[in-house]
Amino acid sequence: MATFFSEFFGVEPKVIEDYGAFNVSLINDLPLFIDPFLLFNSRKPAYRALHESIIEYLLFLRDKAATGSVDEALLKEWYCFREVRQSWLGFSQVGNAGRGLGMDFARALHGSLQTIFADFGSERVTKGSHLEKVCLIKDGVGRDNISDFTTNLIKRHLYKFSEDFALQHLRSEQRKEVSILKVQFNYETESWETTPFVLPWANGDHVVLTPRDLLTRDENWINRSDLISGFEKIPVSIPDQQVRSLVNNYFIQALKRRRNREPTKEERAEAVLKTIERFPVLIDYFIRMKENEGGKATSISAERVRFARQLFEIGIRSLQSLLAQTGFYGSAGSTHQEVHDRLAYFKDVMENKGGYKIFWNKDALRVRNEKELQIMFRLVWTGTPSDVSSEVNDGRGPADFKVSKGQGDKTIVEMKLASNRKLETNLQAQAELYQKASDARRAVKVIVFFSKPEEDRVRRILSRLRLADDPDIILIDARHDNKPSASRAKSPRKRAA
Repeated sequence: MATFFSEFFGVEPKVIEDYGAFNVSLINDLPLFIDPFLLFNSRKPAYRALHESIIEYLLFLRDKAATGSVDEALLKEWYCFREVRQSWLGFSQVGNAGRGLGMDFARALHGSLQTIFADFGSERVTKGSHLEKVCLIKDGVGRDNISDFTTNLIKRHLYKFSEDFALQHLRSEQRKEVSILKVQFNYETESWETTPFVLPWANGDHVVLTPRDLLTRDENWINRSDLISGFEKIPVSIPDQQVRSLVNNYFIQALKRRRNREPTKEERAEAVLKTIERFPVLIDYFIRMKENEGGKATSISAERVRFARQLFEIGIRSLQSLLAQTGFYGSAGSTHQEVHDRLAYFKDVMENKGGYKIFWNKDALRVRNEKELQIMFRLVWTGTPSDVSSEVNDGRGPADFKVSKGQGDKTIVEMKLASNRKLETNLQAQAELYQKASDARRAVKVIVFFSKPEEDRVRRILSRLRLADDPDIILIDARHDNKPSASRAKSPRKRAA
């Protein structure tokens, strides 16, 4: 079963690796994205030139923002971009369709260029200008927005990179000339231009290859989480002692410490953001700290990409191979039965056939959020006769998966990590609400635990809610500390317990 670019095009994976590209899945997005800091910090002149071109465009936008209001049509032309879904990178749980950059992003960045980006291009504290600055303060502008924006601003490079590979390594029937919108910005006409490229072609669409050394996973190098978690280190780097004292005093006051109680994580984060709002220069000192540690960015990103490659190229390939041997892909019957059949096999592989190792790198967890778990689960639905939809919102919020065969046969699937703080609330109501909103017949909940304390917590919650014997609640044991060294060849049960 073809899954990866190399398989669809009959190219050896080493050819793709030697070319410097990432061997993407053409079945589902993989949770990787381009980090603009890797352009800024690169030793390659071509990458640094790409970063400079991004800054040049942002300076254009900053100057336009400084003139006053910009009408909606120009905001859409200058700030809004479709996701380059043909790169097959991102956080789509089904296929490769993403939201792209719409007017919310346009207004957020346009507003930032008038405020926190007012000195953009002429910073005195940092070594250079950074697009990531906008995601440090503005809610709703995260790594996916920054990556989508970066990807679109270096689209010419990515498409030329893909075109060169297609011309060198693919047969004529495996490539096609395609006109690509918004490839190059014309500063004279102040508009984006269309350019044709000869690109890899599969399943009725072109494919974009991305250089491995531009990719990362989890977070941009310059990110809001590090800003908040390491905030106390920032004032220390300020040379002016008076400013340091003012910042530290303001932060302490913002924490609103109470007697006999430390501030919560949320209270501390709120205090950090209030302090930064009062002293915006702290953002520049934080960025300078990240610049000074920039040597780590390349090695850490490379390791994260290696993890992703093992997880989704090696691990999932092994999982699919094991499942295929059982005839599992021919599952029939109702969607509720099919969900249980596939979960039974998935559970058996994870618990009894070494599949749990996909989640682990020795004693360290590789999968730390539900999004990645859901992507892994989605890959085992390849070849299903049912329609599998993800993040379906039928009026009560998005459900993880809806499996359907026509209007009268629908089953909702919710996947949760046992570490989820809201697990008990979700178990009480969530899937049932989605089930009613979608007119689904049944709802199945899947909970994955990675440690004995997590397992104990889940079982206590189920007991408290009187759900311990519910056949539609499936626990998957992904612990690495309770598996025997010899493989256990247990036959998959008809229905997971």
